[in-house]
Amino acid sequence: MTVLEIEAAVTRLPAEELSQFTQWFEEYVADQWDRQIKVDSLAGRFDAAGQRAEAEFAAGRCQPL
Repeated sequence: MTVLEIEAAVTRLPAEELSQFTQWFEEYVADQWDRQIKVDSLAGRFDAAGQRAEAEFAAGRCQPL
């Protein structure tokens, strides 16, 4: 199935089914995002950013949220 075929099928969904599909798809995308964040974290891709944040905090250059 191609993206164009999926798009066409989605446009033909009745409102209730479109709502169900939308909810499922949003949850699916969020789950994929969470998985990628976990993979990136385990690979150390956020280490440098965390170290910079800790250094900024230690230097007193942070403000409360």
